[in-house]
Amino acid sequence: MEQQITLTLSDTVLDRAAGLAGLLARSVEEVLTKTLEITLPNIGSGTLPPIASLSDKEVLALSQLQMESKQSARFSDLLDMQQAGILTEPERSELYSLFQTYQRLWLRQSEALAEAVRRGLREPLSA
Repeated sequence: MEQQITLTLSDTVLDRAAGLAGLLARSVEEVLTKTLEITLPNIGSGTLPPIASLSDKEVLALSQLQMESKQSARFSDLLDMQQAGILTEPERSELYSLFQTYQRLWLRQSEALAEAVRRGLREPLSA
């Protein structure tokens, strides 16, 4: 079952969604729908523990989190293919999935880095 709703988005969020839509050759609506499907946790299936509840060792490990090298290489290849305009539909779906994985990892890493700085486990990154 699907339901249609109306959202009010800031210009910034809409610009980001439009940028991603252009990169993936998708509509803004599809990008926003897929993003919500992927990022909203299923409460019944166990969510990730809050960063603040983790040990110092776990926080530091998460602050160094990176995409697996095989995934990263494939992501890079697919982005190159997208730029060249030679991406097939299955590859486009794979790119979207890897992009979402990258976003989740980056967000988790950023949260862990902020927590590590808050705890005094590492210095803040300089601008």
